Amino acid sequence: MSTVSFESALQHLLNGDHIETDLPESRLVERALSRGEGVLTKSGAFAATTGLYTGRSPKDKFIVDEPSVHDSIDWGVVNAAVDKDVFSKLYRKVLHYLGQQDALFVTNGYAGKDTDYRLSLRVVNEFAWHNLFARQLFIRPEENERPAEEENGFTIVSAPGFKADPEVDGTRSEAFVHISFEERIVLIGGTEYAGEMKKSIFSIMNYLLPAQNVLPMHCSANTGKEGDVALFFGLSGTGKTTLSADRTRFLIGDDEHGWSDNGVFNIEGGCYAKTINLSKEKEPDIYDAIRFGAVLENVVVDEESRKPDYDDGYYTENTRAAYPLEHIQNVLPQGVAGHPNTIIFLTADAFGVLPPISRLTKEQAMYHFLSGYTSKLAGTERGVTEPEATFSSCFGAPFLPRHASVYAEMLGEKIDQHEVNVFLVNTGWNAGGYGSSDRIPLNYTRAMVQAALEGELTNVQTNQDPIFGLHIPKRVPGVPDEVLQPKSTWDDPKAYDEKASQLAKKFKENFERFSHVSDEIRNAGPTFK
Repeated sequence: MSTVSFESALQHLLNGDHIETDLPESRLVERALSRGEGVLTKSGAFAATTGLYTGRSPKDKFIVDEPSVHDSIDWGVVNAAVDKDVFSKLYRKVLHYLGQQDALFVTNGYAGKDTDYRLSLRVVNEFAWHNLFARQLFIRPEENERPAEEENGFTIVSAPGFKADPEVDGTRSEAFVHISFEERIVLIGGTEYAGEMKKSIFSIMNYLLPAQNVLPMHCSANTGKEGDVALFFGLSGTGKTTLSADRTRFLIGDDEHGWSDNGVFNIEGGCYAKTINLSKEKEPDIYDAIRFGAVLENVVVDEESRKPDYDDGYYTENTRAAYPLEHIQNVLPQGVAGHPNTIIFLTADAFGVLPPISRLTKEQAMYHFLSGYTSKLAGTERGVTEPEATFSSCFGAPFLPRHASVYAEMLGEKIDQHEVNVFLVNTGWNAGGYGSSDRIPLNYTRAMVQAALEGELTNVQTNQDPIFGLHIPKRVPGVPDEVLQPKSTWDDPKAYDEKASQLAKKFKENFERFSHVSDEIRNAGPTFK
């Protein structure tokens, strides 16, 4: 199938009478309700369930092996290759399937708030609620603005009702996510989990932006009233959304950003927040954002009252809310700001041995950025039922088509150039780790982050952890001193030492794959007995 026939086949599909294009959110909600795709909750949000797939299915994601990208993709388990012929045949079958549906929903928008780097998007959905999700998560054109039909734009074709046959279609399972950079197409089928659309576009931006000297980042970002900018790196569930949604600061974006020579810009137009155990008391901004126009995924809803039960993980622990940035009270509408003053790496340490906050040298920052340690939380991916230690380069390995060193080197250069302060914040456990204690209280974490952003930890006295080498502040306003030193929270100091050494060993073993880094960066990691 040639480039012309790929687009012409899609245009033939989209010229049908069953196409509904760029519907406003009210119409999409009406269509989703009339089609029985979900229910309206008490707050006005639309709630849907996604069946078998309640999280990403990373083993079903493939990049089409094409000449123009073959030498620049870091092929392997994360970036698995699929033959162009396999993709082409599957593409034809999906279009044929969609052509038989009574309605299809199309929305046009962008990825990237900075107009110099934005990517035009067209999203074709079998489900109306998926189209609402895409409309809220990607950047919507301004009112009366006609979306540009740029030649380098990408099209998402999503057909959750189409189940692949692995023996016939060359897939791993019934679900598939195929990305073709030459054809500018993302082909999704067999899974109703809407997050596949969001993360596919992030993977694409992670490939395209470095070629334009822009660092793509899996982080949230906000700015203070004086214009200072903070970045929050971390995997899903570590607190990016919660900590960046601060009513004393302006939210730039929730999850995906680019860092150009001009500063930081948001890649998205909305937020995709975890809602398990969500409460108005602890996270008022997120709670209040879940109103009409928002989408709830896999949240239990009472049949009579239509009230969501955020504490119920019946479907999954990975319950989600998707809502536009405008639903947040203190949002920076333009989504573009200056260069960062502070970078915070977030980790949810299930071992319970990392300090709640520590200041990093530049070499330590590069070590921990490449390591990307956290505990993968239940429900984030299929098959994960309890926290487990994981290392994800740059805090986003599943979305990095290029080698991790490309992004790490760019970050190191920018830290040097803009003299950025970097901190490691543990939002996970202490006092014995997961199963023996509760997570570190959110109010303590907020106090520590606030102190870091306000410069109160720049010159404070620190203790250096003998195993991890981290510089731990002796005092943080609003936080008990004993909480800051992880060993002091354990009843058994010897047990702490053993557990800390176990984690240090995991760091060392993981970092062996970065054979090309300097000794200064390598030696910035932990030691163990």
